[in-house]
Amino acid sequence: MTTSTPTALTTEPAATATAPRLTHARVLRSEWHKLRTVRSTWTTALTATALVLGVGLLMGTTYTSDGGDSDVDTVVLTLYGSQLGALALAVLGILVTAGEYATGMIRATLTAVPRRLPVLGAKAAVYTGAVLALTSATNLLTFLIAQVFLSDTDQAASLTDDGVLAALAGNAAGTTLLGVVALGLGAALRSVPGAIGAFVGGVMILPEVLGMLPYEAMETAVRYFPTQAAGALGSATPLPGAATPGAALLALLLWAAAALALPALLLKRRDV
Repeated sequence: MTTSTPTALTTEPAATATAPRLTHARVLRSEWHKLRTVRSTWTTALTATALVLGVGLLMGTTYTSDGGDSDVDTVVLTLYGSQLGALALAVLGILVTAGEYATGMIRATLTAVPRRLPVLGAKAAVYTGAVLALTSATNLLTFLIAQVFLSDTDQAASLTDDGVLAALAGNAAGTTLLGVVALGLGAALRSVPGAIGAFVGGVMILPEVLGMLPYEAMETAVRYFPTQAAGALGSATPLPGAATPGAALLALLLWAAAALALPALLLKRRDV
């Protein structure tokens, strides 16, 4: 007599969808997509470009050789508007980070990237690349247009003159690093109005106040504050009382690194 044993039913495990692997390149791509698709990016970028070009054109068309500005560096004269442009781009840097906290989108971002620090690094990298390219192109265009009107004055210059290209590039680097400092403030304070106030008060106004104090050590220290260091980078000729370009660039890099280090620490310690 034979007995039959029931055949056990075997079930295949359901196929699970494989989630896409999270990489730095994908985080960068995500942050680039955010930056270029937000309306505030185009508004602030166009405002900064218009300010630099507009003031440069004004300087070129109204300058006269007997007006008393012959001792002003040609690149500094041409790019007077970059101070206003830098403020607009600093606001953009703040919006890149603090803007996400204002809208609540930061929760989705940090959920998608649990390690968190790659988010801050990607934001800083995408912002730096975009702003450096924008300011470099704007500075070059502004200088060339202004020189059309300055060609018959004592401010006539060309790109091949000593220090001109370095000053144009230095101005772009200084403006970009100021924006990175603002981006770090936005990430640390997580408030757009608060970060703008901190940038204007602490980065732009405070050094001017400290520079008026009757102490030589303070005067020396102020040279390496962000706005003063950026100004030293944007001159084709050495500015009296300013830091050397190499020292100014190093100081700005350290300021930018410090501005990013604080929010990086806070990201690891805070819930959101």
